[in-house]
Amino acid sequence: MSVEKDETRAATVHEGGCACGAFRFRATGKPIRVCICHCTTCRQVHGSAFGAYAIYARGNVMMSGSLSTWKSSDDGRRHFCPACGSVAYMEFTTRDEVDLPIGAFDETGVFEPTYELWCKHREPWLPQGARAEYDEGRPH
Repeated sequence: MSVEKDETRAATVHEGGCACGAFRFRATGKPIRVCICHCTTCRQVHGSAFGAYAIYARGNVMMSGSLSTWKSSDDGRRHFCPACGSVAYMEFTTRDEVDLPIGAFDETGVFEPTYELWCKHREPWLPQGARAEYDEGRPH
């Protein structure tokens, strides 16, 4: 559900959650950035050719429900629903951000990625040149 009101009175809200509904989130405002990641971990976690994320400031996301956590790298944490296995979100301990999978939002067509990471692992049949591309991580 998206609620759009006068920008001076209330911010845009986008909601979503896991496949079974046990975990829900509510993101307020606009994401900091939106990306596609082709790293091997995102590919395996999503069971797809890539992961796509809307990245929000941690303070702009409210969550409810129980999750399990997997330490996917030294500073990476991936949270998932223990009931259905859906990826709920990921975060890095070095950033005050929450990476919400685009596919977990209730609406489609809301977010368009502006860059792609880990393109050295991108499937060759995927189109190239549609947005900024980085062979590995994004420069900060």
